Amino acid sequence: MDISKFKHKTRIQIRFKDIDKLGHVNNANHLTYFELARVSYLNEALDTSINWEKEGIILARMEVDFKSPILLDDEVWVYTRVSKIGRKSYDMEYLIERIVHDTSVVAAIGKSVQVCFDYSKNSSMEMPDSWKKAVLKFDSDVLVT
Repeated sequence: MDISKFKHKTRIQIRFKDIDKLGHVNNANHLTYFELARVSYLNEALDTSINWEKEGIILARMEVDFKSPILLDDEVWVYTRVSKIGRKSYDMEYLIERIVHDTSVVAAIGKSVQVCFDYSKNSSMEMPDSWKKAVLKFDSDVLVT
């Protein structure tokens, strides 16, 4: 995964509670880091607030490939991008970077699928045009299907 394709990044503060008995971040926390980055991405890219009581997104799928352990004192960033937009869903890619002695090390990469959801109807919905336009303006290298 090419880090240069990512326009958005989120700083992650590693908390003591994230560390397991082996002294590194437990793998379950990576999903939380992706979630923090995903919400940050949407807030920045859409540049509007979403009425979560009416419409939003539901996480449908998540993949993680672990590459290197994250330690308590590491400086950690999650790079986030939308890679594909469909009619009702979109795909995101993630790269977790840890800085070790001024050197960038990939800790994990991930992919997710989000489905646009109408909470008032309790069903999936087409991605609003305003969301699609905002994402395409923010992330120019997106496959539209």
